[in-house]
Amino acid sequence: MKEVVRFARNGGTVIGICNGFQVLLEAGLLPGVLLRNSSLRFVCRYVQLRVERGDTRFTSGCREGEVLGIPVAHGDGNYFTDGDTLKRLEGNGQILFRYCERDGSITESSNPNGSLANIAGIINEQGNILGMMPHPERACDPILGHTDGQKIFRSIIEFVLHGERVFGDVAGAGR
Repeated sequence: MKEVVRFARNGGTVIGICNGFQVLLEAGLLPGVLLRNSSLRFVCRYVQLRVERGDTRFTSGCREGEVLGIPVAHGDGNYFTDGDTLKRLEGNGQILFRYCERDGSITESSNPNGSLANIAGIINEQGNILGMMPHPERACDPILGHTDGQKIFRSIIEFVLHGERVFGDVAGAGR
């Protein structure tokens, strides 16, 4: 983990999915904690995510406001943080994905785990670390019935290959 932290702090691209998100939180690379799902039950199903920003290394292949179908599978996916941190996440544009309805509306019923502000994924202030509960890797092939996860991985690949020359300020400086 020391090498992951070093790599991340040096600007390396890091993505933590589900338990990987939990590890990033526990390592202090992202703010907040994951609590038991509000239902106290394991949740395994496809959900809709609204892309909050389309200008990061993780979402450059998406449009802001686009709705992606991505599965969740967790018992401890309820993202929580204090009010000041939530304000900072909101103000800095660090919330990348929120649970939503098919039309993109944010509702309590679209939130599978009780996450604060329907948060499904966040980035750090520098924009190089993403933590998210949903599993985009499980939505990357037509045989799985969904391909929306490809948009996230293609965004990362394009950033690694072309960096800021293609996407401009993908790290989110000034936001």
